[in-house]
Amino acid sequence: MNRHKEQFHALSGDLIEFKPLEMKDVPAVHAFASDPAVSRFIGWKQMGSIEETEEHVQTLIGREVEGTHLYSSIIRKSSQTVIGTVILFNFDDEANQAEIGYVIGQSSWGNGFGTELAALVSGFGFRTLGLHKLRAEVVDANIGSLRILAKNGYEQEGRLRDHYFIEGCYHDAIMLGRITPIPGK
Repeated sequence: MNRHKEQFHALSGDLIEFKPLEMKDVPAVHAFASDPAVSRFIGWKQMGSIEETEEHVQTLIGREVEGTHLYSSIIRKSSQTVIGTVILFNFDDEANQAEIGYVIGQSSWGNGFGTELAALVSGFGFRTLGLHKLRAEVVDANIGSLRILAKNGYEQEGRLRDHYFIEGCYHDAIMLGRITPIPGK
């Protein structure tokens, strides 16, 4: 299915822009994927070596080629450096919805990049793909991500108790969603 991949890769805001995820991004991805503070809440294990990160990036690129996921590297405009990755996935064509996910390197936290990337992806999902709903699943302890999504109109829809086991502790999964904005409201 055509998911407007080229348009997703070309999204741009005031602070950040997207570009296709490429193997040349592996060192930048490894910098945040190997950081325990970043990797603890992102849904994949902390990368221990550059080779693990290479395999991981190859898997992500393969999923996009298959048409099941959209991935982009997040570029900080002021420095033209890769600061994270963003994903649109778990497409449900019948219900006309998808899931958003992202990861940003710790050195770029607190600068508005996450809020802007969620706005860019949400706008793309609703306007370009014509989705009815966007969803996100966030570890309850990931306060930064919960704030980013709330600022972008995502509301808590549910909680899966003790859904994650991270660093010897159980954490709830917070289910969030946003419905297509109704024109004029």
